[in-house]
Amino acid sequence: MRLEDYDLSRRYDAEVLDSRRISAAEAKDEVRDIQFEVDGRFDVQVGQNIGVLAPGRQEIGQDHHFRLYSIADVPQRTDDGKLRLSICVRRCYYIDEFSGERYPGIASNYLCDLKPGDKLTVTGPYGQAFPIPAENDATLIMIGAGTGIAPFRAFMKHFYQQRPDFQGRIWLFHGGDTGLDLLYRNREVDDFALYYDRETFEAFNALSERPGWSETTDWAAAMHARGEELERWLSEPHTYVYVAGLERIIDELDLVLAEVAGSNRIWFRWKDDLKAEGRWVELVY
Repeated sequence: MRLEDYDLSRRYDAEVLDSRRISAAEAKDEVRDIQFEVDGRFDVQVGQNIGVLAPGRQEIGQDHHFRLYSIADVPQRTDDGKLRLSICVRRCYYIDEFSGERYPGIASNYLCDLKPGDKLTVTGPYGQAFPIPAENDATLIMIGAGTGIAPFRAFMKHFYQQRPDFQGRIWLFHGGDTGLDLLYRNREVDDFALYYDRETFEAFNALSERPGWSETTDWAAAMHARGEELERWLSEPHTYVYVAGLERIIDELDLVLAEVAGSNRIWFRWKDDLKAEGRWVELVY
């Protein structure tokens, strides 16, 4: 679905409460967790996206610049009925392919420059909420690169708050260029440390083979190291797979998971079963 096809008619006022850098100081990219309160009529669930309307380029008649962001925390209602939530934003820049000039991304720089008390407009929500497995012995495999970890941060908090009787397994595969690019899992902010002592949870890093030279994440090394367990789980009826991040991650994962399964035929049969039963969930853009 193209951004221009999204319904922007439901617009809500929001106010920034906090903005903090969550990428390491030495990391090449600035990534911020931005918390804000939204008009009480707004509602959103874990796994959904919200839209942000940044000021557009008036010189070309653009009223607003629309972008989607996953919620990065469990939404909370305040005493006065407003909804408090947060998003994870990477400050982006783009290189003009003709001039070679570097330009700031409109929405990301607008959001990263916001200060507490500043106002903004949000739309949505969009997409389906993450399905919560009914089985207490389910296996959950979460796969995300970069800011794709944001919805999993919210999902983990929601899951452990709502399902204290859960006895299954949760595996998180988190991709990045280098260890400095791992979000919510560094010395700046390490929310996932809350779960490291749980027997049900493990996190694995999938880092680039050529940091700074390639945007491809080395999913193969991380997944092949646990190939026997992955192969068994992917074929079982109580396994749920959640994928978040840039759309290209799907093709990368298909290649690796076909190797884990033993062939393309086996993997795509498993994937078709997962999709048909609502156990394969994509939150990609």
